[in-house]
Amino acid sequence: MNMYVVLEETSDGAWRFVGEVARRPGLPARRGRAQAVHDLLGAAPAEGRRYAVIPRSEWRVGLDW
Repeated sequence: MNMYVVLEETSDGAWRFVGEVARRPGLPARRGRAQAVHDLLGAAPAEGRRYAVIPRSEWRVGLDW
C-alpha cells in the first residue's frame, strides 16, 4: 500500500512525526498531500500550522545512509 509520512513543524522550528496515512489514488500530488493531512487529522489543519508530507518510500530511502 502506498503511504505518506506526515510531519508537523513545531514552534522551535523542528519537525515532529504525526503519523502515516494511505495515499488516495487519482489526486494530483499537491491535492493528495493536502488530503493526507486532512485524513490524518480528521479535519482541516488549524490556521498557521505547517505540515510536510513525504511519500513513505522516500522516507525509507533517507534512512539508507
